[in-house]
Amino acid sequence: MVEIKTREQIAKMREAGLVVAAIHAAPGEAAVPGATTKDLDEVARKVLADHGAKPNFLGYGGFPATICTSVNEVVVHGIPDTRTVLKDGDIISIDAGAIVDGWHGDAAFTAFVGEGHAPELIELSRVTRESMWAGIAAMRLGNRLVDVSRAIETYIRRQPKPGGGKYGIVEDYGGHGIGSQMHMEPHLLNYVSRKRGKGPKLVPGFCLAIEPMVSLGTPHTEVLEDEWTVITTDGTWSSHWEHSIALTEDGPLVLTAVDGGKAKLAELGVTAAPDPLG
Repeated sequence: MVEIKTREQIAKMREAGLVVAAIHAAPGEAAVPGATTKDLDEVARKVLADHGAKPNFLGYGGFPATICTSVNEVVVHGIPDTRTVLKDGDIISIDAGAIVDGWHGDAAFTAFVGEGHAPELIELSRVTRESMWAGIAAMRLGNRLVDVSRAIETYIRRQPKPGGGKYGIVEDYGGHGIGSQMHMEPHLLNYVSRKRGKGPKLVPGFCLAIEPMVSLGTPHTEVLEDEWTVITTDGTWSSHWEHSIALTEDGPLVLTAVDGGKAKLAELGVTAAPDPLG
């Protein structure tokens, strides 16, 4: 069952989303050469405490940290530790969440550590980020879940990959419903699958975490012995971007974007819903 939210519940999710945005800002600035991924986790923990919010990753299924820190070939669910020291040229995807009065926010972004990044890595992150926004723009009343998947996949497939070949759209992980829990129905593929059909119709109160994960090579992944860390099977580097979105009668509201997604959606010809928090 898909959980449909009221206006009041969406407002609470917006509060959680703004905490997530604050978490992103702090560890993003701290992701510098010489920092450990554990350092970033401690920064995120402080932001949550300062906002009086709870972490939704810590303890989830036994996950031992506040955020996920996925470096280079790690796609998702990287565990922060003192052994992973960031260096010039690395890329890191930081996935963070927050709970406010029982309502969840969840978002991720890819950051560049230091300098010296290959153009193909910069383009990889751009393609992943823009495919997310294509999916967000497809969250329109009357559309179905598959329309979001199609928008994400279509954007990625149309982008030329530097050096030739195709980007790998990760198959084993995707977006999800969000609200009174972090992971809820429906599961959102980042590509179109005939087996999954069209999916539910998008109606007011429908909330999704849209999160494409794209690699420079394979779409296939494997989980390491820690039972959390997901890497590409061919060792190619990957990017991960995510926002939580609520669909309202006035259009989509990007809960985890500071401006509610207003500026970026306007570029795409979509009017963002008014911010319930003003």
